[in-house]
Amino acid sequence: MKLVIVESPTKAKTLGGFLGKEYRIESSYGHMRDLPKGELGVDVEKNFEPKYVIPRRVQKNVTTLKKAAAEADEVILATDEDREGEAIAWHLAYALGLEGDIKRIVFHEITKGAIEKAIEKPRTINKDLVDAQQARRVIDRLVGYKLSPFLWKKVRGGLSAGRVQSVTLKLIVGREEEIRAFKPQEYWTIKGIFAAKDQKFETELIKRDGKKLDKFDIKTAREAQIIANDVKGAKALVFSVTKKESIRRPLPPFITSTLQ
Repeated sequence: MKLVIVESPTKAKTLGGFLGKEYRIESSYGHMRDLPKGELGVDVEKNFEPKYVIPRRVQKNVTTLKKAAAEADEVILATDEDREGEAIAWHLAYALGLEGDIKRIVFHEITKGAIEKAIEKPRTINKDLVDAQQARRVIDRLVGYKLSPFLWKKVRGGLSAGRVQSVTLKLIVGREEEIRAFKPQEYWTIKGIFAAKDQKFETELIKRDGKKLDKFDIKTAREAQIIANDVKGAKALVFSVTKKESIRRPLPPFITSTLQ
């Protein structure tokens, strides 16, 4: 008998309809191990090593899966193909005492063909994905346990700080500091309204005496009035007209990685 372990009981039931009697399908119901509640669970003095425990709520299922694994000729881990799924497979292997070449399969559609193809070509656990999930979990715990009590003290109780909320808060604080540090500076622009063939259009003075004007070149109303008087009687010529459409797209929204 071959034991296949997936994450959800619904998926286990579906796979049971595809595979034959030689397969037994069980569910892990998510993570088998996690950081302990009520303590940091991360040894910051020892390369941020996490301390994993088997939560009480899953101990019964772990016992069931251990027994099934001991009775099976082969154990196949079929958790989801993402960081969490890879980490669940890794924790499963540890909790069930699996040794040697651990078979790991992934599939992108729940069809008989996809399942059979995945079983034909198993792979090993991707430790890079596992490490990525562990790093994320450790950061969650460090930030949450260190910052949340500070929020309770300074803002109000019950608030939770996280890696994303903390970075967002930093962006807001940084922007507020820029606003407070801003020093207003007076500047003026000269604009003219011209008419040609019953059409009016607005222009802006960008050069004076052949020299391009910068934004802050005209600093006072008196300077602006002098320049306006100088150009008021000047002859205006339209050398060329360009008409085009432009598309403006907003910047993409932040996601966890771009925030970090």
